[in-house]
Amino acid sequence: MNATDIQQLAASVLAGIAPEADLSTVGDTEDLREALDLDSMDFLNFIIGLSQGSGQAIPESDYPKLFTLKGLKAYLSS
Repeated sequence: MNATDIQQLAASVLAGIAPEADLSTVGDTEDLREALDLDSMDFLNFIIGLSQGSGQAIPESDYPKLFTLKGLKAYLSS
C-alpha cells in the first residue's frame, strides 16, 4: 500500500467509527487519539478496521506505532 491508499483506508475506517472526525485536519505527527477525540474502544475499532482493510495482522504490541499518521503510513507500507 502506498501513502495515498493508507490515507484513504484510514479515512474510510474512521467514517464508520467517528463520522465527525476529519482526518484531513490532523498533522502527520499529531496523536490521532487526541486530535480526533477517539476513546480506547474507538481506537481499537480503528486498528481492527485497518487490519481488515489492509490484510495485515496488527499485534497489540504494535498499536503505539499507529498513534500518528506518519507511523501509520510507515507501518502499513512496510
